[in-house]
Amino acid sequence: LSEQGALDAGRVRVRTLTLPDTYQDHDSPEKMYAEAGLDAATIVKTALATLPERKEGRSRLRLA
Repeated sequence: LSEQGALDAGRVRVRTLTLPDTYQDHDSPEKMYAEAGLDAATIVKTALATLPERKEGRSRLRLA
């Protein structure tokens, strides 16, 4: 539900980032997080896509 935006209320947005319910082969932590979508790049992408301002083509968030 949270992935589809069903829990969004007003300006509050909820997206849960969890490990997949599948077996992951052992690898370096960085590769395992990336495969699960829990690396920094994917978290930033999810957060930016969730912002209501981004959907309207503008954002108050400034990235360095």
